[in-house]
Amino acid sequence: MRVTAWNARWREQALPGLAAETWDLIVVGGGISGAGILREAARRGWKCLLIEQRDFAWGTSSRSSKMVHGGLRYVAKGHLRLTHESVRERQRLLGEVPGLVVPLGYIFPHYRGAFPGPKVMGGLLTLYDLLAGRRNHRYADLPQLHYLVPGLKEQDLLGGSLFTDALTDDARLVIRVLSEARAAGGEALNGLRVVELCRDGDRVVGLLAEDSESGQRFRFRSRATALATGAWSDRLRRVGGPAHIRPLRGSHLLLPSWRLPLAHALSFLHAADGRPIFIFPWEGATVIGTTDLDHREDLDLEPRISAAEVDYLLAACAQQFPAARIGPADVLSTWAGVRPVVGSGAAGTRPSDETREHALWTEPGCVAMAGGKLTTFRPQALDVLRACAPMIGKPFADDDGPTFGSLPPVPLPQLAPYQQQRLCGRHGRELPALAALLAQLGSEKVGTSETLWAELALATEQELVLHLDDLLLRRTRLGLLLASGAAAELPRIRQLCQPRLGWSDERWQQEETRYLALWRRCYSLPAPAAA
Repeated sequence: MRVTAWNARWREQALPGLAAETWDLIVVGGGISGAGILREAARRGWKCLLIEQRDFAWGTSSRSSKMVHGGLRYVAKGHLRLTHESVRERQRLLGEVPGLVVPLGYIFPHYRGAFPGPKVMGGLLTLYDLLAGRRNHRYADLPQLHYLVPGLKEQDLLGGSLFTDALTDDARLVIRVLSEARAAGGEALNGLRVVELCRDGDRVVGLLAEDSESGQRFRFRSRATALATGAWSDRLRRVGGPAHIRPLRGSHLLLPSWRLPLAHALSFLHAADGRPIFIFPWEGATVIGTTDLDHREDLDLEPRISAAEVDYLLAACAQQFPAARIGPADVLSTWAGVRPVVGSGAAGTRPSDETREHALWTEPGCVAMAGGKLTTFRPQALDVLRACAPMIGKPFADDDGPTFGSLPPVPLPQLAPYQQQRLCGRHGRELPALAALLAQLGSEKVGTSETLWAELALATEQELVLHLDDLLLRRTRLGLLLASGAAAELPRIRQLCQPRLGWSDERWQQEETRYLALWRRCYSLPAPAAA
């Protein structure tokens, strides 16, 4: 097991040596897809390295709807293989990382004359349960529904269908998978932009990358390269004909939980277009999402919600909770992510009708993967490794081993049982280091969040934080969960984290200014749409 620190000082020292190696596999892309590929390659003893142009989980994998689920709507569309694979993986993750992937009840309300009715939904849920191998749904009558979801729209309400799926913190899931990969011998670096793939004739033999921190360029040699760059995948691979990727934006609103308290996720169809919408509890807050529309902006710019999307999501909330009167003033933060959906190419296909199946493209020495779902990152990774194995000359066996290794218990007596499970799920192999920081710093939470100050210290010491937004938007979610991007906590965050990061006063001020400008631009409410 690798025990070296994983921070910016280590990165600066290690980068030239890592570039001098010849790798069995280099993975490009530090989201959940790339992390999964690295984990499975390392578990098989391959010499493997992952590089990410921005930060781990910077793209889609920190901006998803946080759901680990089979996708009930895929059953309705007849995508049974995808659903079966998804519910199987959901169960694996619930078993392997409790505290990070957590079960959550979902409720679909039924209204007189609306589709789907209780019988149709009951049939879909029965099939959903058969694919999962367990019964997982029931019907709640009107009195039960009043108790489960107070404030739900009453007119013509009949009852609701209840089922169970799961939620996660998607960015923390990426870090946990990368931690497992490093423990098995893999390596991962952020802040490295691939300039070009290097070829010997028609074969990809490595890549040229530029370090965003120093501006230096490094050549990396590899027997195979796996591109898991999501919405950016058409940039590096050789594409014949039109691009295969259809970038679709999904945006979300986050409210303080007291403003719309929920114990279950509410699933329903938007009155305007019939799209599925969810309102659900997450990290002590309430989320409304998601939209699904073509993202036509520059992929290198951080995506952001539009004023029209804000109106659409607020209308969805008003549709189901009219008495709550949720408005723009209630919104704590927003986020928008770009889904790398494999487009069908058929004219007029609605974004929501595109498949969420993944696809592979191969050329000598290189495999590119795009599409897919957060839930199914492991089988997607296995498909990539099957394609890479002949290029490397390695055998491939799907031994169905665990993604997350078993860990010895670490006592955290100062914390409640739910906090212990939460921290174990989020930090895994770093839990002993976190326990030492808890002994030093105590178990105080940051503001109204569940995040501990000790978790901030751990991230700066062990999770390769290069910029302040890495810390506040991905290693923790304080920038989403606290007012104004956690601006009121920044003086104390500076006191704790600046010495650990080794930043000068000038550097900290630059980072803080940059972060707050980014938050206002991409994580707060946009200006209202012009009349």
